[in-house]
Amino acid sequence: MEVAVAIFALLFVLFVAAGAIVTVKAVKAAKRGVDRTVAQARRTVEDTSLHARRLTQPGVVGDLAQLRLSLRTSMRATQEALRTGSPDDASLSESVRLFERLSAHGRELDDELKRLEREPDRATIAARLPELRERMERITHSAESLRWAARDRARKFADDDLAALSDQIDVEAGALRHWTEGPAGESMQAPAGDAAASPGGADASRSWGPVGEEAPAITARDPHARPTYAWEKPPRAEEEAPPMERPSRAEGTST
Repeated sequence: MEVAVAIFALLFVLFVAAGAIVTVKAVKAAKRGVDRTVAQARRTVEDTSLHARRLTQPGVVGDLAQLRLSLRTSMRATQEALRTGSPDDASLSESVRLFERLSAHGRELDDELKRLEREPDRATIAARLPELRERMERITHSAESLRWAARDRARKFADDDLAALSDQIDVEAGALRHWTEGPAGESMQAPAGDAAASPGGADASRSWGPVGEEAPAITARDPHARPTYAWEKPPRAEEEAPPMERPSRAEGTST
């Protein structure tokens, strides 16, 4: 009895622990989903404000907004390209690590540009704009190099796979069209299985009659038989009977 109670207690504890683990994982997944949604909404709002600032505030503020938009757009596109291709291509793992290091420089530059937007000294910002633009171009150039290399690699693999598939299809199409010339110059299918499956070889497949029926023997036509046609009516009974011979007059007078 004590053993059964201990077993039930152990099972209860295991069920409670499993429920707690599942609950914690569900809460963490929900939290990650909420954080991801909030971060995406924040990025959307920030991008919209940058577009509006670039259009409505010309000068230094508009230039800073343009630099941030170019940087964020390039880095986001490269991140998406590497994230899409890395599960199918293990060779992109090194590119992903390099992009993570590049992303650190990009975030640092974006934070610096964000701080300069609140800087009241416009002359100092204008003096630093060429250096900031050059730094942004170096980062975006490196990101674009990784992005286009990953895209070219994926396209090359797709082209190679398509070429191999086309070759296999050509070989299969050639096998389906393969035939050899027979002894009489007639084309016959090369596979012997088809010819062996039908009685009579390859010529038997051209027969339209019932299977297993022998061809009727050819007999000579009766020269006295009149040919009949499908559109003629069947002859009547009196027409079928042979005509009776009448006695001649000479025979009648002699009697």
